[in-house]
Amino acid sequence: MLSNKQVKEFGERGFVVVPGVVAPELLERADRRIDELIAEKPPAEGHVGHHFYFPVAADEPALTEPLMDAGFAYAEALTEPGLLEAPQQVQVALNIPPFSHQPGRPHIDASISEPTPGFKPNSFTLLAGVFVTDQMTENSGNLWVWPGTHLTHAEYFRERGVEMYCAYPDIELPEPEQVTARAGDLLLAHYLLGHNIGGNYESDTTRRMLYYRVSVRGHAEGPERILTEPWYEYGAVRALM
Repeated sequence: MLSNKQVKEFGERGFVVVPGVVAPELLERADRRIDELIAEKPPAEGHVGHHFYFPVAADEPALTEPLMDAGFAYAEALTEPGLLEAPQQVQVALNIPPFSHQPGRPHIDASISEPTPGFKPNSFTLLAGVFVTDQMTENSGNLWVWPGTHLTHAEYFRERGVEMYCAYPDIELPEPEQVTARAGDLLLAHYLLGHNIGGNYESDTTRRMLYYRVSVRGHAEGPERILTEPWYEYGAVRALM
């Protein structure tokens, strides 16, 4: 369901945005459920910037359908059909204006900020994201990404060892980009792609995004392999790179 061009873009840049994947009715259901989560546990009065909810995926059909009923086949097109496991958790990511922020550097999703002896990597395979609101202009709550850093991070871990695993590996960084997309578009990003939260100061709309952390079956048995072999779990990408 992805073209070779899109697969190669993912391989070279570490991410791809696929337009128009999620149907409006699925987005509307997800949006209503986000409204309920906010009503049940609202952000503090006056809070701006990021605010997250992390419900269990099995308890949230309205929040998981945008991936499982629409986007999952696109994610599998980067690996192989039948290899990806359903996510166990959903992240509802809000970015509330006016948030005048620009990230200084990226991170990868790791639970430790500095290398820690004996710590086992808690990696996954793929970050999938569904845009619930339009983000067509920059500085409107966009995700910032550092293209190509999935490959630079892999080189770093091959040279320094996986014991250097942490959220902020010391690599040389390219210029960042802000991801723009419409509601219903799908983001697919490699685990090792450097990314961060951007500001929301040129928009009056709270950015709404759904994120899913997805792994290939058996990933937990060797979570360090993807740190040094970026295409280890990506058969379709490996075939084109």
